[in-house]
Amino acid sequence: MTIQLMTDSGADIPKQLNDTIDIKVIPLYINFSDGEYKSGVTLDLEGFYRKVKDLKEVPRSAAPSPNDFYMEYKKVDPNTPILMLSISKGLSSTYENALAGKDMLLEEEPDRKIEVINTKTASSGITLLLQEAKDKIEEGYTFEQLTSHLTECTEHITTLFVLKTLDNLVLGGRLDKVKGKIAKTLNIKLLMRGSNEGTIEVMEKIRGDKKSIRRFIDQIGEYTKNVENKVIAMTHCNDEQRAKKVLADIRNKYAFKDALLTETGPLISTYGGQGALVIAFFKD
Repeated sequence: MTIQLMTDSGADIPKQLNDTIDIKVIPLYINFSDGEYKSGVTLDLEGFYRKVKDLKEVPRSAAPSPNDFYMEYKKVDPNTPILMLSISKGLSSTYENALAGKDMLLEEEPDRKIEVINTKTASSGITLLLQEAKDKIEEGYTFEQLTSHLTECTEHITTLFVLKTLDNLVLGGRLDKVKGKIAKTLNIKLLMRGSNEGTIEVMEKIRGDKKSIRRFIDQIGEYTKNVENKVIAMTHCNDEQRAKKVLADIRNKYAFKDALLTETGPLISTYGGQGALVIAFFKD
């Protein structure tokens, strides 16, 4: 490949994409009470769920250090340009640290080509951008053309979330226990989206799982009407059967040309909780 693509563990990459393109992933750190782990490296999904169950806690995350990025950049052939797609700056300090690691290497090797993009998204949103990068590299885009194109794409990506349970938000201290209990009693589900600034905002609170999924699907049509040449990416938190059913319903209603599906890694699973779904597509 003429361009080295990189991302971090805020991305959830489907096997079908990972098998066709070389993507280097810089892991974020996952901190449980029993120690610190590298997401997807020293802690896989099975281990993550086991710890959540056994320790009755959800972990805190930490960004890779500037030195982590510096070391990974340095491993790449100096003649190969690097394009790093970072989890949203609005969600993590990963982006700033990726830039700092870039500056460290450029001090030593000023002829290197490295660009870092704030994707303003996460999970399936980054998957979609990586798929777009693969397609444009195959079309013969130069490094400069690819960087410019993907930067523009970040302004057109729509990322939508639906939470099946609020348990992880309560466990992690992001939602008051009393409010969490009331929400559980009333069977309230949260519909959220990635904002223009790359933060996550709650859009609607809906009672009942079926109603929330219907609304989740209906929302797509508010962002795009022309889907025949578009790809939709979906990630799920430990519930493949639910994800496949919802994705089938989406594709029955909207004629996306293709779909990418995978499970959320430890980082996104920390926040989403069992049954959470994330979709991403380009709006009109």
